[in-house]
Amino acid sequence: MLKIGISACFMYPDPARTVFGPKTISYLENDMARFISKEGVLPILIPDLDDDKLLPIISEMDGFVFQGGTDVAPQAYGEEPIGRWKGDPVRDAYELKLFDLAVKSKKPILAICRGMQLMNVYFGGSLYQDTDTQLEDVLTHRDAEMYDFLYHEVGFTPGKILDKIYKQAPVKQINSVHHQSVKRLGKNLDILAESPKDGIIEAIGYNKAPEGWIIGVQWHPEFSETLKDTVINADLLYNFFLTQVKSLKSDL
Repeated sequence: MLKIGISACFMYPDPARTVFGPKTISYLENDMARFISKEGVLPILIPDLDDDKLLPIISEMDGFVFQGGTDVAPQAYGEEPIGRWKGDPVRDAYELKLFDLAVKSKKPILAICRGMQLMNVYFGGSLYQDTDTQLEDVLTHRDAEMYDFLYHEVGFTPGKILDKIYKQAPVKQINSVHHQSVKRLGKNLDILAESPKDGIIEAIGYNKAPEGWIIGVQWHPEFSETLKDTVINADLLYNFFLTQVKSLKSDL
């Protein structure tokens, strides 16, 4: 059985919470769990542990997924917060460490939404803290009420891996649940997809690894069941990721 390590989301102590109120909770969102566990894959939540305990866990994984969630704190890319966008420095420190170990393990990585933003920051890039207020003439990329019912067109960079995967796709639309976006592209990263109406970067890939080995997407493939055929088929991306994982597994 393939084992995919997934980075944790955090909920911090909250006296108003009736369960585990004074405790920090590490969790995996249910749609993500269902999405990754297709095809007999075992999703494994990787907790925030000391390196000596984390390294043996990393070595047991066949690939990694970095899930969405709270903002990356601006301090992670050398800025101060604007407005109310403070981010989550605790999760940043945990995930940047985990991302570093995942890259060094030379195993496939799929980074989703916040995960893609974290990937860009890891490779030295920066983010727009709030796309709506920092850029003009941009689409609405996040609506709290519509959430994963919000979607827009996507354009894939010709000849790059996502263009190959979705070349014959009957629709070129993605869901959109983010208010931050890539500003300065990180070192050795390629743009794999953009929003054609406003130029917002929607997918990136690391070009110093085999094509598609380390890839980030701004949309949520795990939420695709909400809009079904209105958006691109998430199974195509999932199957590509699994093919990468299986190819490494067969070489060991």
